Amino acid sequence: MASPERVPAIKVLLLPKDTNALGTIFGGVILSHIDLASAVEARKAGPRRLVTRAMREVEFHEPVLLGDIVSFFTETLRVGRTSITVRVSVEAERWRGGRGEHVKVTEAEVVLVAVDESGRPTPVRPAKGTLA
Repeated sequence: MASPERVPAIKVLLLPKDTNALGTIFGGVILSHIDLASAVEARKAGPRRLVTRAMREVEFHEPVLLGDIVSFFTETLRVGRTSITVRVSVEAERWRGGRGEHVKVTEAEVVLVAVDESGRPTPVRPAKGTLA
């Protein structure tokens, strides 16, 4: 039996507006999508307002090229009292010579913190007996 296909948290086609002077995609564009993908994954823990606290060890292995379809795969690594740590793996799908190839671009661990209306850390999961 075949294993199920991995489903990305988000998938984007990068366009000319996302390129730098070398014609490759700005690293900041990729970081922005990493941030979004981590938030999509973290929302699975509950409908809390989340803010990004840290992005750890982002090292680019390959450039992202204009026209690449970029997938952001996520995995929850840890759910703490007020924080959630998510791993985001980034892969580019590109077409060369009539065939597609998948290239690992980067990965990062993102720490998100649940906050209340005044921006103060709050539990990710509500205390037993209370409403979210």
